[in-house]
Amino acid sequence: MTYAEINLLGTSAGVPTKQRNVTALAIECLNPHASGSSKGNQPHSNSQNKKSRPWLLIDCGEGTQQQLLHTKLSLRQLTAICITHVHGDHCYGLPGLLASAAMSGRREPLTLIAPKAISALLDAFILHTELYLPFTLNFVSIEDLLSQEVNVNKGTVKIDLDNQHQLIIEIYPLSHRVPSHGFGITQTISRRTLNTGKLIADGVPASALWGKLQQGENVITEDGQHLHSADYVHDDVQRTKVVIAGDNDTPECLSEAVMDADLLVHEATYTHEVMMAIQARNPDFDPMHSSAHIVGTFAQKMSLKNIILTHFSARYQSFDNPDSETPNMAYIRLDAQSVYQGNIWLAEDFAQYSVNGAIDLADNQAGSQRRVACSM
Repeated sequence: MTYAEINLLGTSAGVPTKQRNVTALAIECLNPHASGSSKGNQPHSNSQNKKSRPWLLIDCGEGTQQQLLHTKLSLRQLTAICITHVHGDHCYGLPGLLASAAMSGRREPLTLIAPKAISALLDAFILHTELYLPFTLNFVSIEDLLSQEVNVNKGTVKIDLDNQHQLIIEIYPLSHRVPSHGFGITQTISRRTLNTGKLIADGVPASALWGKLQQGENVITEDGQHLHSADYVHDDVQRTKVVIAGDNDTPECLSEAVMDADLLVHEATYTHEVMMAIQARNPDFDPMHSSAHIVGTFAQKMSLKNIILTHFSARYQSFDNPDSETPNMAYIRLDAQSVYQGNIWLAEDFAQYSVNGAIDLADNQAGSQRRVACSM
């Protein structure tokens, strides 16, 4: 079963190329057990049109809304936006996307989790460009979340998609030229299975009471029997966790985050050789990005099963040929594979990755959809 689908909307670092837009990533939140609509206007059954699925947007580089036009994602079903840091290739598309959401008829509240500077940026657009948002934008400051004195929920946002489908978004500080962050996104789906055989054996005929028992209510039958939900209902909890990193030159910042993660999505802007050459050429300026080698070393150390590398420098062409003198994706791939033995995907714009509840991993090379089947 598929529990989350990751859609790569932009995979280039700094500037767009002919094949890649700048950074943006969408996560569709799927509940394969849903039989109908969730609360409000956000149904999420797999059998429904994909536009009805709630989803998250991680970063919003310039042109992200144009990229969305090539997908089935709907701005009216967007549940939350998370911005990792204030560099333009991760946030310049945000005002336009919000304006388009308003023009498309969105009225539902929208959560925005971002650095405080993003709030100031949007205030300037509202003041100077007549940007009008006919929906409530619930701004959640990353700085405020991380400065909370209570450690239990420090740096954490909870989103209830319905009473059996929740998201926990955990924020992790990273290492970059400006404050940057990673997001650990844990999706929990609770499924209550009613033991109808036991009910029938106990002489309880099918009725509306069955539904109440399944929802966790204790009930009394017409003949006075007291029935406890726990005696007839089995709770099955399905959990998936995906970690999405912003710009970061120290993957070890995510050591705690990835310990229970099914998948890590991390930048690999350069090969290690190129990164070292850049740092040597200008000792006074460190771009503070990761090489594929650095990410691979970290992933191997943490025994991660699945990683997606993204945010590639424009110097690397999209083809994969290790024999070519033109820098290309093979250079990145081999840099990571020299130290990492798990499953590596090199991100492409519009590629989709499905996180499943299976043990084995299958990669469908024939199409644009790669299925990341992670053990839970």
